[in-house]
Amino acid sequence: MKHPSHPEIVKRLRRAEGHLKSTLAMFDEGRGCLDLAQQLHAVEAAIASAKRELIHDHIAHCLQDGVNEGALDARTIVDELKALTKYL
Repeated sequence: MKHPSHPEIVKRLRRAEGHLKSTLAMFDEGRGCLDLAQQLHAVEAAIASAKRELIHDHIAHCLQDGVNEGALDARTIVDELKALTKYL
């Protein structure tokens, strides 16, 4: 299911992809470890941001809408939230 937030998430992942490509190029260039660590941190931050947005979107849309529409019961919601916690 596609949500309105998915294009923004894809943008964040593309940013992470760019950071990763830059990091790989930096390794090939023999850049210093501090520069490499900084670039890897940027990759991690971009991916973490995309993941966080996806999880928040899932809670706000899929779970909340399911509750509002009466399609999901409390047990299903709790199980889903428990499953999501392993990705936090």
